[in-house]
Amino acid sequence: MKALVLAAGEGTRLRPLTSNVPKPLIVVAGKPFLSHVFHALSAVGVKEIVLLVGWKANRIKEYYGNGSREGIKIHYLEQKERMGTAHAIGVAEQTMTEPFICVNGDVVISESDVGEMVAIHERKRSTVVGAVTVKDPQRFGVIEMSGGKLARIIEKPQIPPTDLINAGIFIFNPEIFKEIKNTAKSSRGEYEITDTLNNLAKSKSVLVHRLKGDWIDVGRPWDLLRANEILMSRMKGRIQGTIEDGVRLLGEVVVEKGARIRSGSYIEGPVYISEGCDIGPNCYIRPSTCIGPKCRVGSSVEVKNSIIMAGGHIPHHNYIGDSIIGERCNLGAGTKVANLRFDGMTVKVSFGGNTIDTERRKLGVIMGDDVKTGINSMLDSGTIIWENAIIGPGALARGKVGPGSRVL
Repeated sequence: MKALVLAAGEGTRLRPLTSNVPKPLIVVAGKPFLSHVFHALSAVGVKEIVLLVGWKANRIKEYYGNGSREGIKIHYLEQKERMGTAHAIGVAEQTMTEPFICVNGDVVISESDVGEMVAIHERKRSTVVGAVTVKDPQRFGVIEMSGGKLARIIEKPQIPPTDLINAGIFIFNPEIFKEIKNTAKSSRGEYEITDTLNNLAKSKSVLVHRLKGDWIDVGRPWDLLRANEILMSRMKGRIQGTIEDGVRLLGEVVVEKGARIRSGSYIEGPVYISEGCDIGPNCYIRPSTCIGPKCRVGSSVEVKNSIIMAGGHIPHHNYIGDSIIGERCNLGAGTKVANLRFDGMTVKVSFGGNTIDTERRKLGVIMGDDVKTGINSMLDSGTIIWENAIIGPGALARGKVGPGSRVL
């Protein structure tokens, strides 16, 4: 069975992390997010994937090529104009002539759930919709069922009738394309796959399968931290780089080729240290930390439950907790990140002109690319710093710091 992976969106809700990098290439648990989707699909026997791309399509094509690096065969389709999920799937009509898996490229899924959905389709030959229970269903397409079959999906209702939502993974028969052509634009001016499925359910069985494994929709920057935790919990350690005497490694730790861990470093897995990194001496790296290629983490630095993207420099007396640091950022000596509110409440952020509750008790900083901080600068919990900003010596950054801004 082939798979169609939808990865054409701009990832605007993940900015500033996606200001320069396409969402599918954001590194989580040691590799681009999309590679984890490919792994879940190939684990159940999918060897041929049609990848729908759009924004920054060339960068994605350059990275994955024909798919040989991932052990699969990749064909590309391009969605020139983003007009909704049904429109995106419809682009593949000439390619998908047999039943196929369709999955959003921004969800964490388990191979066992994909395998169960395929098995259900093989028995029943009906469309299968993956579903999952969440705490905040009003953000999603909410599912109502009748006898294990889809009754209807209600998109982002203010008062959800259930807490079961569309998980963004489907098994479709080619008949879906006929139904897509009969789908009208929604009130948002898009062709919604939820409308297509509602129409299909009126005449044919659409089965609903409740996912049992880990699932997360990566819609906001802080969702990447949870995705990183989940994916790293599945990781097996391997040592390919240089480990000096006096280094302590505990649990599952990956040290890629060309990385160097200097004496006195204490690393508690799961931790992923990418190629070309220079770590230590005398630093402390705590669980669920992913350090991207060619990063420098130096003396008396502590990093915990964070993602440090390629080319980052955190060289002297820094603390980074529950944070995402963009590419080529440089933190001055003594820069500290606060990741916990004094009142113990969940961290709220200023995002898109609104104040959003992240529902995380611990969240540090979300930092775009090429940010620089001066010595002894302070970054408050829930701060979002956009690309090319500068936080001066001894300065406090709080809330939102816009692109190219100076905090002095």
